[in-house]
Amino acid sequence: MSLLSAWSRRAFLAATGAGALSLTLPDTAGAAGAASADGAAAPADEFDTLRLRWLDSRLGSGYDATAEPYASRLKATGELAAGFRQSMAPAAASLWPEYPFDPPSGITQSYTRLWTMTQAYVQHGTGVTGDTALLADIARGLDHLAATVYRPSTTPYGNWWEWQIGSPRMLMDIVAALHDDLGDERRAAACAAVDHFIPDALLADYSGTSTGANRVDLCRSVALRGVLGRAPAKIALARDALSPVFPYVTTGDGLYADGSFVQHTWVAYSGTYGQVMLDGLGRLFTLLAGSTWEVTDPDRQVILDSVEHAYAPLIFNGLMMDSVNGRAVSRGYLKSDDLKVMRSDHFHGQGLIAAVPLLAGGASAAERDRWTARVKGWIERDTVAPILSAPQFEVADLARLAAVAGSPVAAAPEPVGHTLFASMDRAVHRRPGWAANISMASSRIAQYECGNGENPHGWHTGAGMLYWWGEKQGNDQYTDWFWPTVDPYRLPGTTVSTKRLADNAGGEWGEPKPAVQWVGGVSDGEFAAVGQHLKGLGSTLEGRKSWFCAADAVVCLGAGITATDGVPVETIVDNRNLGGGFEGGEESGRNGEDPFTVDHGKRPRWAHLEGHGGWVFPGGAPAGTLRTLAEDRTGAWNDINTTSTTERRTRRYRTLWLDHGTDPADASYAYLLMPGATRRTLAARAADHRWLEVLSNTAAQQAVAIRSLGYTAANFWQPGTAGPLTATVPASVLVTAHGRTATVRVSEPARTGEPLEIEWDRRVRRVTSADPAVEVLAAGRTLRLRITPGSTGAGHGCDVTLI
Repeated sequence: MSLLSAWSRRAFLAATGAGALSLTLPDTAGAAGAASADGAAAPADEFDTLRLRWLDSRLGSGYDATAEPYASRLKATGELAAGFRQSMAPAAASLWPEYPFDPPSGITQSYTRLWTMTQAYVQHGTGVTGDTALLADIARGLDHLAATVYRPSTTPYGNWWEWQIGSPRMLMDIVAALHDDLGDERRAAACAAVDHFIPDALLADYSGTSTGANRVDLCRSVALRGVLGRAPAKIALARDALSPVFPYVTTGDGLYADGSFVQHTWVAYSGTYGQVMLDGLGRLFTLLAGSTWEVTDPDRQVILDSVEHAYAPLIFNGLMMDSVNGRAVSRGYLKSDDLKVMRSDHFHGQGLIAAVPLLAGGASAAERDRWTARVKGWIERDTVAPILSAPQFEVADLARLAAVAGSPVAAAPEPVGHTLFASMDRAVHRRPGWAANISMASSRIAQYECGNGENPHGWHTGAGMLYWWGEKQGNDQYTDWFWPTVDPYRLPGTTVSTKRLADNAGGEWGEPKPAVQWVGGVSDGEFAAVGQHLKGLGSTLEGRKSWFCAADAVVCLGAGITATDGVPVETIVDNRNLGGGFEGGEESGRNGEDPFTVDHGKRPRWAHLEGHGGWVFPGGAPAGTLRTLAEDRTGAWNDINTTSTTERRTRRYRTLWLDHGTDPADASYAYLLMPGATRRTLAARAADHRWLEVLSNTAAQQAVAIRSLGYTAANFWQPGTAGPLTATVPASVLVTAHGRTATVRVSEPARTGEPLEIEWDRRVRRVTSADPAVEVLAAGRTLRLRITPGSTGAGHGCDVTLI
């Protein structure tokens, strides 16, 4: 049974109304029936059924190939394939001269191009559908790779990923699509190559590079190899090897109970490796559903829960927050990308969004409805890079996403609330109209990741970088050539020594980690107290940073800032990317006014950036410390990634920073970030001395009270008292009072597991808590609690009725 007779007639001659895709498992039985009705034989057995089901996920169905965006996408695929055919020139060490087999990325790139040619051959609307000469060239390319390099007699060299993940993934897809046309010998050769480069032993031990997202990728190739080679044991091996991925972990790679996702042992990686894992599991769950090899491990529910628990909090208006994209932030436009797609925060977010419909086949009806609402909302709100025509997607993903967009389920808005990812040193604060994201580092989580020539200047991304976006403004803030043009010593929110650092300073693959434990905080789900014991990368800098996340502002405090590097130390209040277009070469705002305004005086109290928001300095910034700069900066993605393009672009930045001077001793700062605020709002807040009370801002404690919100919070770096709160060991404490009730939340971010006592100097009538870690020592004239915190940095708490 050839693909063109049994697959493309059914799936790709999709007439209008041929059946919309939805967040449900593909109806394989129905698909086979449609093929049979078209005059082709139904799948002969379960292996054929699984192969066709896989192709449904990879090539799509139920769309009109003559309608947009499919028609133009299919035409472009055909044009790419024609170009690849023309330039293919088999030689001893390459298939295309620009992609030699050493480094082995050239092998993966060769299979990727052959996959594009395969799509052009099997899909209608490409202009070369069913072209026998094209099929012959694909076979010639496969034969060349099998004869020269990707074969059982080859000893792998260079990057392991190319041999075990990149190349076999593409090869198995090609064999699945061209199955009968390739013949027994070629199929057997492909299976033998996968068996060699992904031996069974690699899936027997959950360690090294065979963990997390990498393990899922390995299982993907092995499972499909089992289907194509009719090897039940291989499919069972791949299915069973998924199980170690499912449970929550407490160290190393994987998902954590608080929603964190870590890869490479120390790197926060929800956005890239997390996307790979979710996408791969979605495809495998769907592939094997209802088959002899169905994934029935009950821990798979952890993966389903992760959609809303781990990933959704990090997606805002279609983008994935860059704090969890690792070294991938440096990629931009890759030299090897024939499609020339920008790899940005929106690229990573959209990849995750597209993975959700894939995973939905194994979800409950209630989960599918909630996921549909979320995905539909993201689709509607992403105006920076519209998802339904995103160039990164093939027609299968576009069709699935279009079906979601057309669903009768109402789109979900961006939620309001706070998510603290203590296990990967990240925090997300969401309020009506804006969101903010804090990136930190500790002995558990790297300051940054570099490797393979990527991200050599990411040094300070874990030094308290504070990202933020408005509801409709600034959603391209970190998308629009930010990373190659921003000053890497002036990332927003960070406190840094300006000592110059070498490329890849501290080491590769997440090696740079500060020798600090107290990083984290506590949240009640709406507000939060977040803190970081800061130690600079390659410097003597040390300090304490706190973020008190409230209703319309993030209160930012710094204390104990000390260094002896012989260079200035700065806290970067913000560094906003204003884009590349300016009238007459000058920065201008509405009505021709300068879009940046700062309160004039010896102690400036506020600053405002039109179209963005502003900052308030309680009591005024100390004279001479607040600095501002408007500058044009030019860079290329190749400056920060050797695999990226050399095109140079210029962007203008408005930078605002606090200068702590050279070799400061016990310096401090205080400011409010207020996204979307007007000048009038900022001036009013600066003039309202009662809105915020800074209870303490020292290297021992940092604490604030916002009485209009009933908000009192403290980060205790040492035991002591701050306002009405006392702690016997270092801790983070948040109290929110509403009328006659209050919630008290406590964590021990240093994770020593040492019991701690908290006292709140407030008259209390009654205390209730279902948390076994909480013991009430006293209630009445004051509240005293003993907390046994464990070792995860998680928060504990109780509800209180006040007198």
